Amino acid sequence: MVEISVRGKWASVPALQIGSNFILVRGRFLKTACLHNENWLATELSDPDSIIKALKSPASPTRADIFTFAQHPPHTTPKYEYHFELESIAAVRTNNFDEWWNALPHEGRKNVRRAQKRGVVVKVRELDEDLISELMELNNESPLRQNIRFPHYGKNVDQVRKDQSTYLERSDFVCAYFGAELVGCMKLVYRGESASILQFISKTSHYDKRPANAVLAKAIELCQLKNIAYLTYGMMDYGNKRHGSLREFKLRNGFTEMLVPRYYVPLSGKGRVCMAAKLHRGLIGVLPPQVIRLAVGARARWNRLMQSTKPV
Repeated sequence: MVEISVRGKWASVPALQIGSNFILVRGRFLKTACLHNENWLATELSDPDSIIKALKSPASPTRADIFTFAQHPPHTTPKYEYHFELESIAAVRTNNFDEWWNALPHEGRKNVRRAQKRGVVVKVRELDEDLISELMELNNESPLRQNIRFPHYGKNVDQVRKDQSTYLERSDFVCAYFGAELVGCMKLVYRGESASILQFISKTSHYDKRPANAVLAKAIELCQLKNIAYLTYGMMDYGNKRHGSLREFKLRNGFTEMLVPRYYVPLSGKGRVCMAAKLHRGLIGVLPPQVIRLAVGARARWNRLMQSTKPV
């Protein structure tokens, strides 16, 4: 059993251990095997053949239709002969802060300077009880983030401590303060040649001070000091979803699309049929962008309506 966080809630789920890797199986109709916490591992999978062989074995206690894994940024050249599709990663080069800074649009540099002029101070901190309490307050500013229910809203100190205690041996917390108040925080996880943003949140009540821009600039500087080549921030395009305020924030702050191979290996007849029908991509990878845009807008309006009707 391994613990996973799903929409902000922790749960214990079965896992198959193969060597040092833990394999989870997700899905009901189409069962997909994947690496536990793949997006935060320090190294990429080195021997996929052994895992595929174990998953296909009749003696395997795990039954899956497809096994998927990806190469880690910045390794974009395919290494294996399995079927792969290019995954859209949002990445920015961090080996030269001045190069990143000079390539920013004028508005981006202006926002960083604005944060400094308005009194925002950025610090790199380790997780301690004071920071946990401050993060709890930061989480509890609003139940909605980007018009989506924020899964960490309403959590107590113990829950926040558990959420933030992962990968501490290779993480930094980049924190923005206005006076004594935490107004923004990024959790960076180092993964060899790259670093990934695990959490990035700022107070909307202090948006005028641009704490998010100040935090990001400090993170780029920190990665350069640690000889980290790239900083990644989730996906640039999520399937056919190619719009949104977060995507625009990434583009305005120097992130570009890095196409990294993600492999899909059929383990059963159903897996082969579903791959041929592109069903392994999920709804967001099959529906047209216009339909996704309408659905996202409808969800945002519904969330705002539900929040406005809640008693104060």
